[in-house]
Amino acid sequence: MAIVIYTTPSCSFCRKAKQYFRERRIPFREYNVASDKRRADEMVRKSKQMGVPVIDIHGRIIVGFNQPEIERALRR
Repeated sequence: MAIVIYTTPSCSFCRKAKQYFRERRIPFREYNVASDKRRADEMVRKSKQMGVPVIDIHGRIIVGFNQPEIERALRR
């Protein structure tokens, strides 16, 4: 399962999201949208949002650290 997290260094919810996946040993790719304009544009295209984190779980887009939504997406 491909998981991508779009983050910024100062985002506390981004840190919580990454911690959630690390504690469960679920691999993910992280893109820092504060320093990578191409990934920031990609995030906005996918989510229609500027806020972070944006989590892409196998094509399902979750904006923010919404643990129940993340768990539902992981069960798919």
